[in-house]
Amino acid sequence: MTALAPALQVLLAAVALIAGVYDIRYRRIPNWLVLPALLVGLLLNGFLYYGPGLRESALGIGLALLVDMPLYLLRARGAGDVKLMAAIGAIVGWRGWLAIFILSAILGGIFAVILTLARGRLRQTLWNVGCILSEMAHFRAPHWRSPELDIQSPRALTLPSAAVTALGCLAFLAGSAILAR
Repeated sequence: MTALAPALQVLLAAVALIAGVYDIRYRRIPNWLVLPALLVGLLLNGFLYYGPGLRESALGIGLALLVDMPLYLLRARGAGDVKLMAAIGAIVGWRGWLAIFILSAILGGIFAVILTLARGRLRQTLWNVGCILSEMAHFRAPHWRSPELDIQSPRALTLPSAAVTALGCLAFLAGSAILAR
């Protein structure tokens, strides 16, 4: 984790928190938030001496799209989540994006287990994991076999991804602050 310029820290925290709250309340992430954040992230990194710089910012966007677009195409991620992760990549660069992705994945896994147990769906979830692995091994989209595996299905058990990503961003900022000392 590398220290970001204060302006980038504020931008990351604001975008992540607004997206997280918006996703919890409305189950979507607005374009009016993520698209300007992506552009401002690029511009700030291009003009600041601190942070990942313009090249790192562009690589952050590229890595986010490389990882998240296949998930979107498999209907395992929403379009707003993809755009949010691209905006985060623009703000923190590819190294920071990777750290946030890993932190968010760990936190998301913890919350997913809690949600699954709370809803009494452990058995169904384990079957879904097996279905996903089987379908992917046969180069088929899992939602074709089980519509419940489509993130847009009303039967899908989903987490507000932007809220989990916001927690990952806050953990990244806290870790960066601790390492900067």
